[in-house]
Amino acid sequence: MSSSAQAALGQRQRSTLVWVVALGTAALTFDGYDLVVYGTVVSGLMRDPNQIGHLDPATAGVLGSYALIGVMVGALASGAIGDFVGRRKVMLAALAWFSLGMGATALATDVVAFGTFRFVTGIGVGSLVATAGAIVAEFAPKNRRNFYNAIVYSGVPAGGVLASLLALAFNNGADWRPLFWVGAAPLVVILPLAAARLPESPLWLLARGRSAEAEALSRRTGVVLPPPAQPTAAHSAEHRPAADDGEPAGFAGLATRRFALPTALLGLMSFAGLLLTYGLNTWLPEIMGQYGFGKAYSLTFLLVLNASAIVGGLVASATVDRTGPKRIIAGTFALAALALILLSFQMPFAVLLTAVGVAGIGTIGTQVLVYGFVSNFYTTRTRAAGVAWCAGFGRLGGILGPLLGGLLLSAGVTGQTAFWLFAVVALLGAAVTALVPRPRSTPVHGGGSDEGAATPAGAERHAPDGEPEPAIR
Repeated sequence: MSSSAQAALGQRQRSTLVWVVALGTAALTFDGYDLVVYGTVVSGLMRDPNQIGHLDPATAGVLGSYALIGVMVGALASGAIGDFVGRRKVMLAALAWFSLGMGATALATDVVAFGTFRFVTGIGVGSLVATAGAIVAEFAPKNRRNFYNAIVYSGVPAGGVLASLLALAFNNGADWRPLFWVGAAPLVVILPLAAARLPESPLWLLARGRSAEAEALSRRTGVVLPPPAQPTAAHSAEHRPAADDGEPAGFAGLATRRFALPTALLGLMSFAGLLLTYGLNTWLPEIMGQYGFGKAYSLTFLLVLNASAIVGGLVASATVDRTGPKRIIAGTFALAALALILLSFQMPFAVLLTAVGVAGIGTIGTQVLVYGFVSNFYTTRTRAAGVAWCAGFGRLGGILGPLLGGLLLSAGVTGQTAFWLFAVVALLGAAVTALVPRPRSTPVHGGGSDEGAATPAGAERHAPDGEPEPAIR
């Protein structure tokens, strides 16, 4: 290939990556907005029964979990179909579904309707979360995947910042309906752009055996496909390993001996991270209110929690690309535990803000890193299912977070005890992270296995789709 052709290919690849990352980030910003917006309005809904009816803390916690049950359903459903129908179709459908759900929630007049629409909205949110990591991992350069993944998933805390700022603008969250109408904006702002500029993944097409389409899309997007395997007696020179290497696709691939244990541990990591993320985003304003802070101050804590997660997640992800994810994620979980313990003590406002910021890095920021870890752990044939499993199973933790906070507050448990319990969850997350095994050796293309064989110094070990195995340290 001539130098001018290589330059043109590189330019197309950069342009495609910019669009994929920008659209993914924008989509997940509204995911994060949905995550936090309920936390900004729940206090007002509990204090004014004329809005959607009477709400005590326990009922409010259950209501907050409805959306997360929907997220779990959406994530698992998208994982079941995403590795078969493609990333683009799932992403576009999820954007439309999510937006319509948020608009319907803004019209709710009672608890039942509010909870139902929150559940429906959650299905779209779950599909977005599960698909975004898969598609970014397949467009980003392999040595920068964690960083670009962190940019996209930093949309989640960015949405939290947006929800906090708008809540402050809308009468400290008392005017809740406009806040949910804002959540419907992707239908007219992001969806048309995504339909025009979001391509299908060439690696996914290749993994499904659609080589001609993959190569045509590769030329159009600049995405470099893995080279063909060396020919053998059983394989022609045109054989592409991803298309028929025998590795099960989707959830069936997660059940194989190669992925079963790591999948269970990665799911538990996500469970811990999302329990902390949703628990704090739902109840931090209410808990800080127990410490004597007014509504505006409590929303400021929520703002700092999410803003710190953006910065911390991006900085940590750049380190992960050089050192591997395990040590960093275990460290940020431990950092969260320390910060949450500090929050249980009476301290000056500036010190509390700092502790909240560190907690944001160690909880929401950690979950950003977990999604990157998961997205890069799996092969193309199992990636959407792997991300969906962790997003879906992790949402059990997300469901438990608001429920746990609501039950504790209803029982008269102090905010100090709640912070200590959250700190224990963070320490358990660190312990589970440390147990994730290194990826097993992968089959040698052309038959047999290299399991147990040494990899030559400096050589990359490749997954069945031709991508290098992620470094796990």
